[in-house]
Amino acid sequence: MPLTLTNMDNKESNMSDINQSAAVLTIENLSVGFGRGDDVRTVTEGVSLAIKKGETLALVGESGSGKSVTANSVMKLLPKGSSHYLQGSITFDGIDMLSCSERQLRGIRGGRIGMIFQEPMVSLNPLHKIGKQLVETLAIHRGMRTRKAEQLAIEWLTKVGIREPQQKINAYPHELSGGERQRVMIAMALSNEPELLIADEPTTALDVSVQAQILDLLKELQQELGMAMLFITHDLSIVRRIADRVAVMQQGNLVEVNECKTLFTQPSHPYTKKLIESDPRGLPVEVDSEAKTLLSVDKLKVWFPIKGGLFQRVVDHVKAVTDMNFQLQRGYSIGLVGESGSGKSTTGMAILKLVASEGSIEYDGQSIANLDRKGMLPFRSRMQVVFQDPFSALNPRMSVAQVIGEGLKVHFDHHEATLDDMICDVMREVDLDPETRHRYPNEFSGGQRQRIAIARALILKPEFILLDEPTSSLDRTVQAQVLDLLKTLQIKYGLTYLFISHDLTVVKSLCHHTIVMRNGEIVEHGNTQQMFAQPQHEYTQTLVSLSSV
Repeated sequence: MPLTLTNMDNKESNMSDINQSAAVLTIENLSVGFGRGDDVRTVTEGVSLAIKKGETLALVGESGSGKSVTANSVMKLLPKGSSHYLQGSITFDGIDMLSCSERQLRGIRGGRIGMIFQEPMVSLNPLHKIGKQLVETLAIHRGMRTRKAEQLAIEWLTKVGIREPQQKINAYPHELSGGERQRVMIAMALSNEPELLIADEPTTALDVSVQAQILDLLKELQQELGMAMLFITHDLSIVRRIADRVAVMQQGNLVEVNECKTLFTQPSHPYTKKLIESDPRGLPVEVDSEAKTLLSVDKLKVWFPIKGGLFQRVVDHVKAVTDMNFQLQRGYSIGLVGESGSGKSTTGMAILKLVASEGSIEYDGQSIANLDRKGMLPFRSRMQVVFQDPFSALNPRMSVAQVIGEGLKVHFDHHEATLDDMICDVMREVDLDPETRHRYPNEFSGGQRQRIAIARALILKPEFILLDEPTSSLDRTVQAQVLDLLKTLQIKYGLTYLFISHDLTVVKSLCHHTIVMRNGEIVEHGNTQQMFAQPQHEYTQTLVSLSSV
C-alpha cells in the first residue's frame, strides 16, 4: 500500500507504512543542519519518505524548502564540515547510506544511484571534452573498453536529443548551450542504467518539445529497468505528467505526501493549494506605442569555426545565428523562444558584445557592432544581463554583498555606507533578506542564487536587461513574485527587456512581442498574444500545443 501523508502529525503511523513496504530507498525522520561549532541551523526536519521499485516520487516546494538538501543527503553530497546529519537514517537496498564508507559510496554513486544535478556547468568538468566524461563514467561503473563506451555514449547523446552527437562528443561543456549541457548530464546519469535515479530539476533548461522527449525517455527507461525515481521540480505540469506520488516541502518540513491525482484534485495543505494556484498570469505592462527604438539588430550573424586537419584549418562552421533582425522599443519586452541550441542565448551574447558577430547592432542610435572592450565600457552599466546558470555566474569566493555591489564599484564611486544601503535595498526588492548579504553563493538555494543575479543587474538601474532564462530555476510561487517584480521595475524605471525562455506561459505574461527561433534562424515573430492564439508556423504550433498557453 503506498504511503500517504496528509499531515505531519501522523508521522509514526506513516513510518510504519514505510517499513512495511518493499522500498528501494527509505528516508526516515531525517534532519539536516548547516553551520560550524555551536552555530548549526536546521534546514530540514523530520523528513520521512519511501520510494518503491519502478515508482516516481516528485518532490516539490519553493526554493530553499529543502528539496535539494534532502536529495543530496542520499549520497552524502552535502558540503563536508559545514553540513550535519542531526538525526534519522537513509537506507538504499538495505545499505545504511549515512554510516557506509567512502569506498562503498563511490561504488554506489553514478552506478546503482544516478543523479542529474540542477546546474550542469558546475557538474561537468570544463577541462575535458563531453565524450571523455561520458566514457569515463561507463568505464568506471560498467568496465567498458574505450571504443565500446564511445559508441554507447553517442547512442545516449542521440537518445536525449543532442543534434550531431558525433560532433558534440568532441566539444567542451562551454561550447554547448545550457540545454545541451543539461541533456549531457541526463545521458551521463542514465547510461549506467541505475536502480534509483535522483533527478534535481533535470528539464529546467530544456524547451517544451525536448522536455516532452526527455520525460517520455525517462518513463520508458523506468519501465524497462524497473528504476525508481526521485524527481525534484518546481514545474507542476511536469509533476502531473510523470509522478506516481507527490511530496510537498515547505521551510524544511514535509507538509503533504499523496497520490498525484489526489493531490491535484484534493490538496489538503494550504501551501499545496497555493502552489497549484501559482501559474504565471497577467499580461505585459502597458507601453507607449510611440516609444523610440532603444535596440536595433540587422542581419546579425554568429558562426563558430570548426577546425580540422594537421594545420587546424577551418573546415566548416557551427551556424549558431543567421540573419537575425528585430527592433526593441524603450519600455518594451521581446521574448526569444525556441529549442535548446536554436541560437537564443548566442543572440543575446552577441548583442552584449560577449561573442564575436557580424551585422549591425545599434543601441540608442549608436552603432556598437565594432566597438572594442574600452569602447563598450560606457554601455556596460546601461546594458545588464541575468545569466541562465546563476551558480556559474556568481563568484564563489565573494560574499553576496560583494557580488551585488561589484558593478557599482566599477562604474561609480560611492561611500561604503551608501553602497551597503543600496545593496540592502535591492535585496529587499528581489525578496532576499539583507541580513544574509555576508554569506556566500554556495549557502543559497538555486532559486535564491537566481535572485542574487537579478539584484546584481538591477542595482545599476540599467535601461536594458538581457534576461536569459531568469525564472527557470524558480518554483511557481517565487516565479510569479519575480515576474511581478520585473513588471513593477519595468514600469518604475522604464526598463527594456530581451527575455530568453523556453516557458511560453512566462513569455506570454511578460513579453509584448515574441520571436521564435530554430536552428539559428527566425521562423516566426509577432505580437505575443496573437501568435500564441493563432500560431502560423508548424514549429510554433508544436511549442504552443505542448505548453498549453
